[in-house]
Amino acid sequence: MTTAPDLAAVAALVRDVAEQVHLPLFGLAIEHEEKSPGELVSRVDREAELLLTDGLRQIAPTIPVVGEEAAAHDAELLGLLQSAEAVWLVDPLDGTAQFLAASPDHAIMVALVVRGETVAAVVHQPQHGRTYSAESGAGTWRDGHRLHRPSADSSNLAGLRGAVLRRFMDEEALAIVNRHEAAFGDLTPNSTCAGVEYPRLVEGEADFLLFWRTLPWDHAPGALLLSEAGGAALRLDGSTYRPADHESGLVAAADRRTATTVLSGLGLYRAGSR
Repeated sequence: MTTAPDLAAVAALVRDVAEQVHLPLFGLAIEHEEKSPGELVSRVDREAELLLTDGLRQIAPTIPVVGEEAAAHDAELLGLLQSAEAVWLVDPLDGTAQFLAASPDHAIMVALVVRGETVAAVVHQPQHGRTYSAESGAGTWRDGHRLHRPSADSSNLAGLRGAVLRRFMDEEALAIVNRHEAAFGDLTPNSTCAGVEYPRLVEGEADFLLFWRTLPWDHAPGALLLSEAGGAALRLDGSTYRPADHESGLVAAADRRTATTVLSGLGLYRAGSR
């Protein structure tokens, strides 16, 4: 049985890494490169991941750490999500492109997955000075204030505010969304990064988000923030998101009914597909 680590210590670690790495280098011309087409990695990503990994090992020595950059070099690390009882997921800089462009919309994210379920998460936005955290059964918090996500009125698609991240969509899915998007009144074509968009959803600034690529370090933290605040993160078949799943497509919404309504409205709902 894994003992739950001190989430306050994890949040303190994340903020300390931001003080050491992210804040001093923000707005500067720093080394970066493409690790895959259109995907950037920078000095900040690498340095922050090393510090976060070392810090998490001190907090919970028996729990392995799967960082985004480490997994980019060794994809087999992702197998720990299914084989290990507990795993830390680390995104040392969510929104690298935004950071390099001197946009404040980026984040540091950490999540703890136990037996396939996300049980704790921290999302810190260094430039905005906000830290979000959640524990399974204990709610979602921003800097000491508990957050509750109200349900949305899903009876009218035109009244829902949302975004669709189309960048990684296959041609078939993109064509389906393009055919159905006119039913929505405020459907923005893109979003910034998960570490900014999930908190926006929790805070009531949007009603839903549709993502296509669902890497676990991108979505495990935010999905827990959302679910503990009263929202829902669902796969295209309506099942609850789990970080070890490798399916494409994920809708995050104010509540489960809104999530399924959005999937149906976009022509993507695949009930019973599994």
